[in-house]
Amino acid sequence: MLWALAHAVPSHAADRPAGALPAVHSAAQAEQAPFLSTLKNLVHVESGSRDYGGVSYIAQVAAERLKALGGDVQIIPATEVLRLEDTPEQVGPMVQAFFKGRGQSKIMMIAHLDTVYQRGDLDKQPFRIDGERVYGLGVEDEKQGVALVLHSIAMLQKLGYDAFGEITVLFNSDEEISSPGSRRHITALARDQDAIFSFESGGLQGSLHLATSGIGALFLDVQGKSSHAGAKPEAGVNALYELSHQLLQMRDLSQPERGLKLNWTVAQAGTSRNVVPPHAQAQGDARALRTQDFQALQDAVQEKIKNRLLEGSKVTARFELRRPPMQASDAARRIAAQAKAIYQDELGLPLHVNDIALGGGTDAAFAALNTRGGVIEGMGVCGYGAHDLYGEHILLDCIVPRLYLVARMVMALSEPAPP
Repeated sequence: MLWALAHAVPSHAADRPAGALPAVHSAAQAEQAPFLSTLKNLVHVESGSRDYGGVSYIAQVAAERLKALGGDVQIIPATEVLRLEDTPEQVGPMVQAFFKGRGQSKIMMIAHLDTVYQRGDLDKQPFRIDGERVYGLGVEDEKQGVALVLHSIAMLQKLGYDAFGEITVLFNSDEEISSPGSRRHITALARDQDAIFSFESGGLQGSLHLATSGIGALFLDVQGKSSHAGAKPEAGVNALYELSHQLLQMRDLSQPERGLKLNWTVAQAGTSRNVVPPHAQAQGDARALRTQDFQALQDAVQEKIKNRLLEGSKVTARFELRRPPMQASDAARRIAAQAKAIYQDELGLPLHVNDIALGGGTDAAFAALNTRGGVIEGMGVCGYGAHDLYGEHILLDCIVPRLYLVARMVMALSEPAPP
């Protein structure tokens, strides 16, 4: 099937790279306009992670699209929820779909439906095309990924390609809050896959990522004693002073040469100007390339808080693992090499592959926890400005190459190369 496609009647031949399979490239070109239409519709559904109505509605939209493509589709409520510091009362559902082929390969595609934005933000940043950029609320992170999965499957169907064994699709709606309701399901579904593609954007260069940082959160709590700040401050225990002491003595815990980073980012203390604050707390963001580095960091923090500034203060610390690190596997490197060859040899485009984490963390890490297959992050459309209300965008000229790449990777993983 695959190699027959190379001899199919071409269209848009003048725009086609010399090495591209004619039918596949023509199908990718034909899919761009429908892709943009779908993307506009997705952007115009406000789906912040904590907006249960919004994420439930967009899950229904995505499920209907997958059903129309012939998938075996379920909307799965989040029932096994890991309660983290910021987990909302209701966590949005997942959308799962299976597409059966006649072959043996098992390929999983994951993307998330939720965004970081609040209801009403859409009025400030609706979908629009400005030159070579496509703007919109959540357009890069990650509604482009949802649209890309939908239209890659549509492309394969229009090409009559079914040599894969099974394509599994999972859209979740809690990624931006560390996937408390979907992480276990992602890991379970990924276990028996040959390849897992995650559709976060690969940045302006469209890079693929084989490793991601682990993400942790540290919480520091200080109990002191209130007193009148003017009449009798010596009778109090100033929790703000103690917190400041603790944060300053922990400023050297980062080891960036090892990929370990700790940055204190949020703090609160006090209730009134003339009252010695009896309570103070802080939150820190932690990143690591190895799970054991998180444990070493926790041990170091527990040791540090033994050194208190003020007698009578009480200091406690706790840690949350938000996402595990993902390290590059040999299976992922092999799959990425296939993707790079397709991009370069067939499209004439460079494709950079990162196998060292750069600081970000995604759902790819949950997929990689217990799978025999390779996990590739960054399969989405090139873009920039994630979480930037006014600057988030994707690149128009990256849509066709990415549609082509996804379809070709399904083919490459499903059929042996010719002799």
